[in-house]
Amino acid sequence: MVNLLSNIPFSVLDLSPVNQGSTTAESFCNSLSLAQHAEQLGYKRFWLAEHHNMTGIASAATSVVIGYIAAGTSKIRVGAGGIMLPNHAPLVIAEQFGTLESMYPKRIDLGLGRAPGSDRTTAHALRRTLHSDGDDFPELLEELRFFFREPVENQRVRAVPGAGLDVPIWLLGSSGFSAQLAGELGLPFAFAVIDANIRAQTRNLFEFLSRRSCA
Repeated sequence: MVNLLSNIPFSVLDLSPVNQGSTTAESFCNSLSLAQHAEQLGYKRFWLAEHHNMTGIASAATSVVIGYIAAGTSKIRVGAGGIMLPNHAPLVIAEQFGTLESMYPKRIDLGLGRAPGSDRTTAHALRRTLHSDGDDFPELLEELRFFFREPVENQRVRAVPGAGLDVPIWLLGSSGFSAQLAGELGLPFAFAVIDANIRAQTRNLFEFLSRRSCA
């Protein structure tokens, strides 16, 4: 058992928590310190999650914090776990993560979710005139992947930087939707165990595995 565990790459998911009596600036310093310690221990990834309007979480501007962590480390992969894609225009995410990949080559991961990462009122404030409830996630994902591809002749809109860069995309989820989509597209899937309903979530994991084996 020990030998088997030694072959498993371990990673960290961080929210830059704001402790009682502390500031967001201290939270970012704590996250960097944690990432540096994880790197020294040989951890493979350090991911940050997008949440909004939560006084105890400071990682709302996820791509900015990723850049801060990547600048303060040297080897560990840094990424989003994840970016809630319906909150954003795919072009903007391609540009942000294209920028990060250009600054920190071969170290950036882009994990994507389809939940708002907050309550309805905050989601409305984030999306303004966008009316997405997550059902259009496959279309948003395809648009994002398009902007990461090599530009084609006469393409009018390009992600600069971003186009032609190899930024690994992961799908995140605790439901069968993203698991099935990841399997169908051949993308890696990060499984979120967020409550006590382990049996149902395990079924979703097998959905991903079955779809991937048929791909």
